[in-house]
Amino acid sequence: MTIQEHQEWVKNFYKSRNWYRFSPLIRMNFLTEEMGELSQVVRTIELGRDHPGEHQATSEELQTHLKEELCDVFDQTLILCSKYGLDPEEVFQYGETKLKRRFNTTN
Repeated sequence: MTIQEHQEWVKNFYKSRNWYRFSPLIRMNFLTEEMGELSQVVRTIELGRDHPGEHQATSEELQTHLKEELCDVFDQTLILCSKYGLDPEEVFQYGETKLKRRFNTTN
């Protein structure tokens, strides 16, 4: 599956759930929420958690949770790209070009 194929799939899924209608400003709130969840799982992986009543997650569970939260952040980003008519591949290329120029490198 390409990034564009996933973007189209997630856009259609969001439309089918009536979630696509939210503005980019509201979508940024969702992205911020997902970033918080990603931050929590990374903290748990890196530092652990000592919280009474919480299940002590295995390494496999933590990796699965990490994938879930990374995907949620990525999906929100793809929806924002879609809302603004941006091709994610072009966005990635722009970022790569910017870094190469900034650091005067070709690789």
